[in-house]
Amino acid sequence: MQHGKYRFIIGFLAAPLALYAVFVIWPFIQSIYYSFTDWTGLSPEFSMVGFANYTKMFQDEVFWKSLQHSVVLLLVLPVITLGLALFFAFMINVGGRRRKGAAVGGVRGSGFYKIAYFFPQVLSIAIVAILFQFAYDPAQGMINGALRTVGLDGLQPNWLGDPGLALWCITAVLVWCTVGFFVVLFSAGMASIPRDFYEAALLDGASRVTTFFRITLPLLWDTVQSGWVYMGILALGAEAFAVVHIMSIGPGGPDYATTVLPLYVYQAAFRDGQAAYATTIGVALLVVTLAFAAVVMRLGRRERLEF
Repeated sequence: MQHGKYRFIIGFLAAPLALYAVFVIWPFIQSIYYSFTDWTGLSPEFSMVGFANYTKMFQDEVFWKSLQHSVVLLLVLPVITLGLALFFAFMINVGGRRRKGAAVGGVRGSGFYKIAYFFPQVLSIAIVAILFQFAYDPAQGMINGALRTVGLDGLQPNWLGDPGLALWCITAVLVWCTVGFFVVLFSAGMASIPRDFYEAALLDGASRVTTFFRITLPLLWDTVQSGWVYMGILALGAEAFAVVHIMSIGPGGPDYATTVLPLYVYQAAFRDGQAAYATTIGVALLVVTLAFAAVVMRLGRRERLEF
């Protein structure tokens, strides 16, 4: 009976694992292999060059700038996005004033706020990037226009043209277009927490802040941890690439101030015709992503709470 059960399980897993191996694992292996060659991406001919591409990468100033910018996004983006999402979700679900018949409830109009926060998710990331590119325009953009309206004519920076501001402007866009997803995700998690927990804590004199850190966050910790890993992958992946590629000057400028690893991979492969070197940078990106996920999962490990 047990033998038949395992054959049944293996039969169901064989096809998905085979597809995963072909479309996920095999491309990784190919990338690692090509990183030891001089393949241009334009010709089927190439030769092995050993660690020459890795030596070049470690001596490449643009690579280190790209890595630095990606690490900044990796550290800042999850903190801001998840922090705002937890705050908004808490206010929507249990942060409102006490009303008749309910000791715990969300702020008034919480249904509308859920829709408003989630709205950026229905827009293409390309559309979002283009809209904010116009908003950041120093001459005719909405942001500087608003500053002129309130009399702050002297405070009108060249948002995307200033090397000190460009990356932070792009970070703000990434926060705006991703925070709504986690508001809805955390709201669903908070809705499953029994209201008796909150009511008992409030009867004991606990404040809203205390209930958040003592009840909400511990019971949502698994969801927050998964969201942290997801945001790290997003900061190192296609979302960051798309926004930087569309919004930044160059793209990646000014003076490589917004170049991130995914963009540098694209530029090395399709602009410079150095596909092997691009795969080398891609291998470095893979290592950074796996290291980030491992650190988050290790540091965030705690005993599972059930209710």
